[in-house]
Amino acid sequence: MSVLLCLLVVLVAVVSGVVFLGRGLACVWRGGLPRSLRGLAYVVAAGAAVMYAWGMLYVAGAALEAEDGGADSSPIRPCRTGVQERDYWIDDYHVWWVPVRFVCHRSDGSTYDREVPGYVNPALAGLAGSAVALAVSARSASARSASARSVDERARKP
Repeated sequence: MSVLLCLLVVLVAVVSGVVFLGRGLACVWRGGLPRSLRGLAYVVAAGAAVMYAWGMLYVAGAALEAEDGGADSSPIRPCRTGVQERDYWIDDYHVWWVPVRFVCHRSDGSTYDREVPGYVNPALAGLAGSAVALAVSARSASARSASARSVDERARKP
């Protein structure tokens, strides 16, 4: 079940990334500082969505391998460390959606992360934070230009 859910999340993230990229490029080409900032925020959000999908692909692959039964399925393959004494204690795994993680659990209560590259979550956080900052900047620039237009209109009226 978690494999299908992971793949569904990957599909949603990729579609969101494509939509954000399309909206971003449409905004950037129209010109003006507020629209350009908004377009850049969409493009960076597309990068965050794709980075999330990339991390979830790793998690989905690990979950698929973990749920695969058979002669070599115990201990859970993605959780194996290569040390048989420690691998003997592996009993479960968990999928974390935010941050993107595949966590292996041992029967003694200890846990450790596997499968997701170390750059995914920091890059995801940086891209998401940058997208929010650019969106706030676009809103602020739009408000400033609107107030400047209203001052100009008041100055023109007799």
